[in-house]
Amino acid sequence: MHIPDGYLSPTTCAVLYGAALSFWYVAFARLKRLLNARLVPLLALASAFCFVVMMFNIPLPGGTTGHAVGVGAASVVLGPWGSMLSLSIALLIQALFFGDGGITTLGANCFNMAIVGSLVADLVYRLVSGRAQITASRRAIAAGLAGYAAINASALIAAFEFGIQPLFFKDASGAPLYAPYPLHIAIPAMMVGHLTFAGMAELVVSGGVVAYLQRTNPSILGHSFSGLAADDAHLSVSQSKSGWALARPLWIRLAVLMLLTPLGILAAGTAWGEWSARDFASSEMRDQIASASSDAAPPSRQPQGLERLSSVWSAPFPQYAPPFVRRPAFGYVMSAMFGSGLILGFFLIAGSIIGSNPRSISGAKNGRASSIKPVRSGAENAGAKGSS
Repeated sequence: MHIPDGYLSPTTCAVLYGAALSFWYVAFARLKRLLNARLVPLLALASAFCFVVMMFNIPLPGGTTGHAVGVGAASVVLGPWGSMLSLSIALLIQALFFGDGGITTLGANCFNMAIVGSLVADLVYRLVSGRAQITASRRAIAAGLAGYAAINASALIAAFEFGIQPLFFKDASGAPLYAPYPLHIAIPAMMVGHLTFAGMAELVVSGGVVAYLQRTNPSILGHSFSGLAADDAHLSVSQSKSGWALARPLWIRLAVLMLLTPLGILAAGTAWGEWSARDFASSEMRDQIASASSDAAPPSRQPQGLERLSSVWSAPFPQYAPPFVRRPAFGYVMSAMFGSGLILGFFLIAGSIIGSNPRSISGAKNGRASSIKPVRSGAENAGAKGSS
């Protein structure tokens, strides 16, 4: 689902960058006063978690591959706005350093996975969980269903973006300039794998993470950050643990997960719509492309726009394979650790910059001073009523 450079026209990319920027602005405005408090460690943790989870490729029908995103779990813990920012940073690191997704298409990838995915996950989670207590199994089920709905919504939007390219952007001869397959091929090709294996992977990841946190660290799920969709978050004055103290055990478990990432390179094949420009000139790859696309043959030559834009950016560690590492498995683990380290550094610097802003600090103090009573989530209110 990481759209590479060259598959979307510059016009499409500009529109989706504009759409993404508007959501990033709102998300940052809602979270800005919390970035020097308890939220930075959780944003960094969620971003690194999504980064690592997306490295676990799984085989899909048609000989392609896919992966979970982690957006369901991120939305439950952080709310949709925090999830948008954390996942967008993970996608940025993937594109810049590992060539997973393009630079011209970064806005599209963030819009599809981080923005649409977070909004859909939050909506489904709220609808299904209702006013259940934080530790109720209903919330873990709701998180799983939220992740499943989110990844499929993201895939559908990406399929639509692929499918409209040959409709609107052609050369003088009528050949497609960018993504070559129309809607009636792109949508089934994307959705079959996501409605089945990739969607189920996201369901298990999102539901499993929330179930694990319910048992080991329910205070993270009880944070008012998940209420950011409805109104501005307020930090409870009764919460004593710092964000780093809450996140520390989870960073250790994430490090263990990084060691398992080489499992992701066992899945053979390329994700649909992520073929390189050179693949269109290879007879073997052309057969694989056709097999994954309802047996529709790809264009006889590389789409001109795809060929031109595909070389816009050369990532230093393409496909998570550092050129100085001979063993692919070790290189994959190193990439997971390096990417997670970049994400952690980004959020530390961002939190420090925001925290050094006098207006931000005074705003945060005023916000805490005005919160005489802790703001409870719906689940906490339900639990309080049940115990009275």
